[in-house]
Order: sequence, then structure tokens, then C-alpha cells
Amino acid sequence: MAEPGPAVRRKSRAGSARKRSRAPVPPSAVCSPVPRRRQSCGSEGAPPERACSNDSEEDMFGDYDSFFGNDSLLAEVDDMEHKCLQNKNMDIEAAGVTTLGNLQSEIHQEKQDSFSTSENMVVLKTDEEDAFQINENDPMDSNQALTETLLDDLPSSQLLYFEKMDELSRGPRISPVSERRNKCISSSSDEIRSLSSVCPDGEQKNRPTDISSDSKCGLFKAESLKDHLKSAMTGNAKAQFLQVSKTKQLKEAVLSEEICVARKTIESSSVDIGPFYGLPSKVKDLLRQFRGIETLYEWQHDCLMLESLQQRKNLIYSLPTSGGKTLVAEIIILQELLCRQKDVLMILPYVAIVQEKVRGLSSFGIELGFLIEEYAGSKGRFPPIKRRLKKSLYIATIEKGHALVNSLIETERIDDLGLVVVDELHMLGEGSRGATLEITLAKILYTSKNTQVIGMSATLNNVGELQKFLRAEYYTNNFRPVELKEYIKIRDTIYAVDNKAEKGFTFSRLLNFKYSSNLEKADPDHIIALVTEVIPKYSCLIFCPTKKNCENVASMVCKYLKTEFKALRQKEKQDLIKNLKSIGNGSVCPVLKQTIPFGVAYHHSGLTNDERKSIEEAYSTGVLCLLACTATLAAGVNLPARRVILRAPYVANDFLKKNQYKQMIGRAGRAGIDNAGESILIVQEKDKHLVQDLVNSPLENCYSNLLLELTKGMQSLLLSLVGLKIAVTHEEVNNFMCSTLLGVQQQLLSKEKSLSDIIKDGLENLIEKGLLKGRIFEKDHNSKCTLTITPLGKATYKGSIDLAYCNLLYRELKKGLAGLILESNLHLLYLATPYDMTSSCNPDWMIYLRQFNQLSAAEQKVADIVGVPESFITKKASGQAIRKNVDSAVVNRLYLTFVLYTLLKETNIWSVSEKFNMSRGYVQNLLNSAASFASCVLHFCEELEEFWVYKALLTELTKQLTYCVKTELIPLMEVAGVLEARAKQLYNAGYKTLAHLANADPEILVKMIEHLSRRQAKQIVSSAKMLLSEKAEALQEEVEELLRVPTDIPAMPNCVP
Repeated sequence: MAEPGPAVRRKSRAGSARKRSRAPVPPSAVCSPVPRRRQSCGSEGAPPERACSNDSEEDMFGDYDSFFGNDSLLAEVDDMEHKCLQNKNMDIEAAGVTTLGNLQSEIHQEKQDSFSTSENMVVLKTDEEDAFQINENDPMDSNQALTETLLDDLPSSQLLYFEKMDELSRGPRISPVSERRNKCISSSSDEIRSLSSVCPDGEQKNRPTDISSDSKCGLFKAESLKDHLKSAMTGNAKAQFLQVSKTKQLKEAVLSEEICVARKTIESSSVDIGPFYGLPSKVKDLLRQFRGIETLYEWQHDCLMLESLQQRKNLIYSLPTSGGKTLVAEIIILQELLCRQKDVLMILPYVAIVQEKVRGLSSFGIELGFLIEEYAGSKGRFPPIKRRLKKSLYIATIEKGHALVNSLIETERIDDLGLVVVDELHMLGEGSRGATLEITLAKILYTSKNTQVIGMSATLNNVGELQKFLRAEYYTNNFRPVELKEYIKIRDTIYAVDNKAEKGFTFSRLLNFKYSSNLEKADPDHIIALVTEVIPKYSCLIFCPTKKNCENVASMVCKYLKTEFKALRQKEKQDLIKNLKSIGNGSVCPVLKQTIPFGVAYHHSGLTNDERKSIEEAYSTGVLCLLACTATLAAGVNLPARRVILRAPYVANDFLKKNQYKQMIGRAGRAGIDNAGESILIVQEKDKHLVQDLVNSPLENCYSNLLLELTKGMQSLLLSLVGLKIAVTHEEVNNFMCSTLLGVQQQLLSKEKSLSDIIKDGLENLIEKGLLKGRIFEKDHNSKCTLTITPLGKATYKGSIDLAYCNLLYRELKKGLAGLILESNLHLLYLATPYDMTSSCNPDWMIYLRQFNQLSAAEQKVADIVGVPESFITKKASGQAIRKNVDSAVVNRLYLTFVLYTLLKETNIWSVSEKFNMSRGYVQNLLNSAASFASCVLHFCEELEEFWVYKALLTELTKQLTYCVKTELIPLMEVAGVLEARAKQLYNAGYKTLAHLANADPEILVKMIEHLSRRQAKQIVSSAKMLLSEKAEALQEEVEELLRVPTDIPAMPNCVP
């Protein structure tokens, strides 16, 4: 493909131009030219030494003394000067203007520099004898060329002067006709006097003198051209040179120049690009260094060159999975950060992907000078710190991105956000998270006219409606770096998916694998035959409907694999088992212990974060060649494979959707490794017709979820609209809602209720809950009554609390004020236990009673305060009948609180999961949810003065829940990608602080830390440097804020006499 080279294409200015051998120096202050030494005339030796301030004028010329001593040349110059002054005296009263003013405007041009005059033309040339010729009586007002040597030998001070004069040269000029009318005009010596009077450092700006018709000729006095040449050259020789490395100067000048050129390119609507799509060439070097990317795909180039992007229009683009969509987004992000100097928000679907992206981009941030801030789980500041020097890239989950946008709107800083990038845009149609994403984008589009929105996805169908919602252009391409071949397996026959065929697929081949009767019973779906065709040479993924099925498939495959599989990378597999054992404090999953020696493992939400990360790294490096996984892997981290097998066309008990199918099979084929990718869907005879419809059907449409998720959707949106003062009347709310995806899809609403009626009902419901104040009138009354938000309403939307629980949370916090038990953090933990996990909790009553009996008397009182008496737990454990009604949600919530309480004391997920008979993945998820909810409750309390006592308590509790480790490990775990097991390794190796990590040598880390690859070591160091830089910048901002002199200091009143 044709890729732009490193050269920068610039628009030619009006007028003539000529080529320059040296790099052009832009006039911007940011890109100030680097002083260059002049080379002596006719010599290639060393440049003359820098002139000292006490030298005489004659001594400062260096090799130019030979020019001054050339009497014949100077005499010729003098003689030609007099001829010029005397010529044409019979036609006009003064000599024609000799113009050198155009010279400075031609520094960057690729054609000839010219000097225009009305009657006469003076041309300066340098030939081999260093002589000047003055040509006169030119019959035409044409442009004459100045040779290369004259300009190339100009010192930096003159270059800077010409750059400064560049802007002035573009102003109105006197026409030749006007010049003829002037009775008194400037001579060539006047022009040179102006040139020589410029300060060498370029600070003094000389403007052309206006020529009026009544100027007096008596003011004109010709001086010797020889004197002016000497004077100008003396000034040049006095130019100061910086006492810094010339190489460093040149590198900084090139980078600074490219950023300036890129900024001008991006700000204009031109399709001209800079060295690398409007970015410094260093970006291309970094992509090669960190990603191994030499060139872009053709579609990536075409997409980046779209006219809509050049004009900063919103854009949706869609390509198959693994097509390289993310790289395009990252280049656009860098353009915004470096060229337009605006902050950027990148919204990703899951916490793990946010952390992966923070790690991956930290190196770019360090090299290019921007900050990366993580907004996931309990991390993130609201509002973010306002940076004066560096710009920030906020990488956020959907929920945290929404809270961030709310804080920017509230502080009137939404215009600081130049770009919002949304990955997996199809999630707009997925439940409460889709509703939150829709609310976020609608607010951005409504409140900021300068923020660009970029959305990308592999699975979009109703693009027209999404375009209308986002007011966006659309780009699509079917490119995949590796060809994907889709197959269906029914019994022992494999069919190729063919949309042109009548049934949707055609016969391909029969499985060639000899099955014994025992194996046929154990593996009726022939999974062994399918995987052994590719492993261990290539990698394979098996998507299973349930978590339990993942573990069963992994165990079954290993039972019938040949023992030769164990010999491959045996030491690395043993190291992986040791690593998992250390993560579990001596415990390791028996299934993994059985399967890993064969290069096989399972991957689902039942694993802890540390376990998942270790298995993903082992698979990426080839230690593991087969993963049995759930559908969540398809939308999570990028783990491609040569072959992808779908165990059944189901996710849990639900039949597979086309979007899910495309996401799963999109993992097949690894760019740069495989020349093809394969997907095989295993189908039972009973599902054959459903699968035919699946492979031939279009992708599902993306529909608004604002109404389906009422408390997290519509009501949440209405509350924040009034709270942020985006819309405070029924009419304004109606106008806003028409700009949402729901507004675009109004035709899908039932005929019984219009969108306006739904809005009216929602506002009335919020007023009834005490979250809003005001009145909603009927249609025939005034609809402009202003709505206001109550303190409870403000606390609810700022804390991102589900409206279904906000009143309950308020009552429980209020009750806690009357008797908060602070002997331990049990009572506080109960208030921070998430409501939405109680429905999935099924307490073991014997464990419940045992944990209750282990509490102190004061802690047992907490159970009674929240509404779970000891008698209730005892009767449940003994199986007795319960007469007194007890709220099951409260009972379940207290049980989860016991889990968290034990976890904070023991800080070991394995032991806690065994103690409560729960999967360790469930305990991990509970911990993550509790940390996030504690952060929300903290923000809720910050808005209500009566809850001031909770602020300090919840701040510390949030930190404990976020990391759940010993205090000394917390600084290390703040670094993106460093989990507990790795933090322990680093701490034991002597890396005990963030500064230790930020200044670590990756090569030494690899040698000192077990199971740490060089790539991981570099990412950890880069992430630590980025976090340290971000913290230092925040402190510096605070210092500057403290030291800033207020602008409103009272002044002494004027005394009236």
C-alpha cells in the first residue's frame, strides 16, 4: 500500500518559491529555529568560531574578511549603486524601489525567491569569483532568481529575521501604479539599512515604512552599499549561539517543527498530512519499537485520510474482529493530544481491558509527553485535575466514563474534552450498561459542540440509526489480516459455511480419527479429533456454554491426549503451576494441576484476577496451546487462535446470537503468525435448522435500553439532566430526549404512550421519591415550570447510585449515625456491601451461624441493628420454623458482609472461598463490586453534610477493598497490571515503592522476578513511570494554584480631595 513518507507536504504560498537544502524552520514560537554556523566561502573546513563580545568588527567576519578586502568588487558595487540611483531621472523624480522585503517570505518555498519592483530590478548574484552584478532597466516586472548560496549562507539571526518578517510581507503592498504616482520613494540603500538594523536575536520587528504622496525627497539620503553590507554582516557575526549539544538542538527542532506542521494540518480541513498522519515521525518509530508495526494496512490509511476525519466530524467505523480497528483509534487519539492539545476519553467495556490499555499506552505517554489516567473500579478523580502543561488520556469503563463526563459538565470543562472514543459501540444495545453508554454520549453531543465522537465495532447492523444519534459519518470494510474459514460439524461430517448455498453450508470433509468405544462415549462430539488436528503446533480455543462445562472439557481432553504432549516446554509448565500455587498460598485448582502439564487450561469468571492473568500470559507465550473458555473471553482481552471451536450454539441456556457468534469466531487467525483461521461450530441434529438461520441471518439491531432499564436508564438520565442544569423544564427535557438513541427510535414505542408521556411519568416519579422539586403540568398548561434537584437527588446522581436503592441507602446511613459500631469495620462494611449481589447469594446456614458465633459481642450487635437477630440465624441453622418475618435481602447482605469481613482480615481469596463454600471467582467479583460501591457511597456522602462522619471512614475502607492486601503492598498495586502475587514478588526483591519501580531496569527485573517476561517488565516500568509522573503533575498543579496571585485583590480606593 502507498504509505506517506516521512516528508511533510506543505501548501505553497502565493507567489514564487524555491527549494532549500536545509530543513525549513516554522515561524511559531514553539518551533523557534536553531542557530546554525555559517560555512566559510569556498571552503568545506570547520565553521568559524563563535565571536566574542569584545572583538572588533573587522575581526568578527572570519573568512568573510577576504570579501571585505576585495577592492575591485566593492568598487564595482559602488559604481553600480550610483548607476542605479541616476537611472531614469528624466522619467521620474526618484529612483525605483529596490525591494528586498520579499526575501524573508520565501524561506520555506520550493521555487525561486524573487524581488518585484515597479521600474527597476536589482538582482544580487554570487558566482564563482564572489562578485555581485546589478542588473537594471529590466523591461518587465518579472521575478528574478537568487542563487542557492546566498540564502544558504545566511546565519540563524537573518533566518529568524526573515521568519519574523514573513507575516508582515503578506499584508497589503503598494502596486506599481501607485509607486509611479509617488514623488519620493525609498532607494535600495534604504531597504538594506532596514535589513541591517535588525537585532541578531530576532526580537526587534521592523515594519515597512508607509510611502505617502507628500513625503519629501529631502529626507532621502543614499549611503554606501558597501557600508551596509559590512554593517549587516557584523550583526550576523554577533549572533549568539546556544551552549547546548548541536545534535540535541537539531532533534528538538525537528520534533518541534513536525508538531507545528501537524497541528496546522489537523486544524485545517486540508487532506495534506504531516510526517505520519499529522504526527511527529517519532510516533512511527514508537509503533515499530513497542508494537512491531512497520506499515499500516491499506484500509487503515484510507480511514485516517477520510475527509470527515480531516474536518473533525464524528465517525463510526466497522470491521471484522482482528482487522486493526484499535490502531486507527490510537492514532486519532495521539493527534488530539499532541496536535490539538485537548484531553481525550477512551471508553472500554471491562476493567481488565482498561488496565491492559493503560499498560499498553503508558510507554507512548512517557515518550510523547501526555498523561494516562485510569478510571475503573474505585479508581479515578471527580472532577479530574485540570492540567496546564500536559494533556490527559482518560481510559475508563462505561460507568466511570459516565461519572467523569458528569463532573466535566458540572465544572463547565466539557469543552476541554476534544475527543471521545468508544470501543465495542454495539454495547449500546446491551442492558443497563448500554443505557449508561447512551446517556454518556447523548450528554456529550448535547453540551459540547467541539468534542468529536469516534465509535468502532465489529458487529453493527442498524448503522443508519446510530449515525443519526451520533451525527456521524460511516466507514466499513471487510478486511481481515488473516482469512477466516467458517465450518459447521454435524456428527462426523464437517460442512463449510456458504451463504450462496441453499441450506447455508456445503459438504467439506469427514473427520479422520479412529475412536474406540470408550472414547466415543466420553467424547461424542469428537472434540479430541478436532483439537489434535492443530495442537500442540498451533493454538486452539473451545468456547463452552457454562463454567462447569469448561472444566469438564479441559479434563476430558487431557485424559485422552498422548503423553508426548507433556514433554513440550515442560519446565515452563511446571513454573506456571508453581506460580498458581504461590497465588493460592499453597493451593492450586486440581483441574488446572491435571491439565497444565498437557498445555491445556480453562478460563472463566471462576478464576481470581491473578490466576486469569497468569493463564492468559502462558497462552500468549505458547506455554498453553488449548483453552476451554466461556463467551466472556470473546469480548475480553485479545487471545487469538489458529482454530476456534464452539462446543454448542448456546450461552448458558440461551441460543447463540449472531453478534455473539461473530465475536467468538473472530478470535480465529493470528496476524503475522497464521496464514488462515478456522472456526467450527458443533451442532446437534435438533439444532440444525436454528443454526441454518443463525449463519444466514444479519447481525442483530442495536436498540435503546433507556426504557428497559428504568432506574438505571430513563429515571437516572432525567435526574442528572436537572441536576447538571442541562434541561430544567419539561420542554427542555423533551428537546434533549429527541437527541438520544431512544428519540431516534421513537417509532418503536407503543402507541399507548408517546415519548413525551414517558418523560412526564418519569419526572413525576422522581418528584414523588423526593429527588426533584417542581410541578409537571398537563399539555394545555405551561410546560416551562423550572425543576430543581434536592440534596438527596444530587447525592444520588453524583454517587452513581441506582435509583432503586437510593432511599434505602439514605435510611441505613441515617440509622448508622445513631449507633455506628466502630469497634471493627463490620458495620461500615455492611453499608458498603452492594445491593445488587444479594439476589445471587444463597447462604449456608451452618456457616452463617459459625461465623456469627466467632464475632465479638459488639460485632454481634451489628446484626441486631441491621435487622438479623441471632435467634433467626440459629433457627435457620437447626431447620426450625420461622414465624417472624425477616427481610431476605438484609439477611443475604449481612452474609456477604461476613465474607468481606473475613477477606479483609485474611487477605486470601482461596482460604475465604473454601471457608464459605463459594467459588473463588465469586469472592473476587464480590470484592471488586464492594470496592466500586464503597467509592459510590463515599461520593454520595460527600454531597450530604449530615453524613460528614462517613467521609474519612469510607475513604480508608475503599482503599482496603480495592487492594485487599497488606498495607506495604498497596503502593505497588497502584501500578496498572500489578496484582497481589506480582506485588509480593517485587516487594521481596527490594522494589518497595512506586519510585523503585519507576526507576527500575527492566533487564534486572527479568532476572530477579520469576515468571516475568521482558515485555511485561517493560510495561510495569512504563506504567510506574506514568503513575509517578501523573502524581507529580498533580502536586505541581496544587503548588501553582497556591502560589498564584489572585486577580481580585482589593485595591486602595481612590481618595477624593
